[in-house]
Amino acid sequence: MIKRIGVALAFFALLPIVGQQGSRTNGPGARVLLDAHNSYPESGKWADRIDRAIKTGTPLAIEQDLYWRHESSGEYRAIVAHDSDQLVGAPTFQKYFFERIQPLMERALRENRRESWPLVVLNLDLKTNQRELHRAILSLLEQHDVWLTTTTRTASPEIPSALNVGPLLVLGGQDSSQRVDFHDAIPVGQKLRVFGANPVPRAPGATGAERTRNLSHMTVEQLIPARISNYGRWVNFPWAVVEEGGQEAAGEFTAVDSTRLQSLVERAHSQGLWIRFYTLDGFSSKQDKGYTKSYNFGTLEAAVVRWRAVIRAGVDFVATDQYAEFAEELRKRH
Repeated sequence: MIKRIGVALAFFALLPIVGQQGSRTNGPGARVLLDAHNSYPESGKWADRIDRAIKTGTPLAIEQDLYWRHESSGEYRAIVAHDSDQLVGAPTFQKYFFERIQPLMERALRENRRESWPLVVLNLDLKTNQRELHRAILSLLEQHDVWLTTTTRTASPEIPSALNVGPLLVLGGQDSSQRVDFHDAIPVGQKLRVFGANPVPRAPGATGAERTRNLSHMTVEQLIPARISNYGRWVNFPWAVVEEGGQEAAGEFTAVDSTRLQSLVERAHSQGLWIRFYTLDGFSSKQDKGYTKSYNFGTLEAAVVRWRAVIRAGVDFVATDQYAEFAEELRKRH
């Protein structure tokens, strides 16, 4: 009980620097959101993913994977795709995402119900990190500046400034080049429009499989060593930090697993950070709609057990491909 009170006090002490008046409704630990994983077409299929995600209701998070594509005209475009062999015919970021959410954003601005903002959290998974792609992203964001959650670039990057909360929040990744372009290159006094993830420390091990297994044996202090900064506002974890080996190796979800999950969430929130886990699916071959096999617990029932656990723990962003099913579980619990 004393530990829980201490965590709660630490969280509320951070509220003034995490956000402005609405921070109690959108800061770390304030709400659990569906994070619509891979919410874009793949090889011409599943073009309705973003519509299915939005249909579940807002607020929600939406993941977009981006590449930098060379057009026949000689120009380049930021496009939405999962793999480098799927670039032909893939939609542009502008058309697929920004044009689709425009009615949501315009209505949000008219209604001005700031307690529900950010209404959409855009999770950017950049598959390449060319400076030109970063600049194109910033250019698009500047065109939609009135929608954005921003803060001021200061000369003290380790101290988070208050957020000016808009209906759209943009989260980037942990790549160091993103920090350079989305934070370091922004002049002091200008707006930060993208917020990065604090890097996940590398687990010990000689192989990728060994490192994946060892993630679940690292302490929460090792996994989340740093506090919130002006740019670094969240942490993003594979499920293997909770259950050894991740989804495909998972057995029964135990009390030990639940405690591990809770300790990770409490650590992130006490550090002033949002926390995301990816990707919690449970499907049969007949239910597969282009999902990733390595994220599959094997059955919907097994996924639901984990969904309930992350909802109870207060995970901020829960990535899944099964949007409607998770949203229904979330409605039951909240």
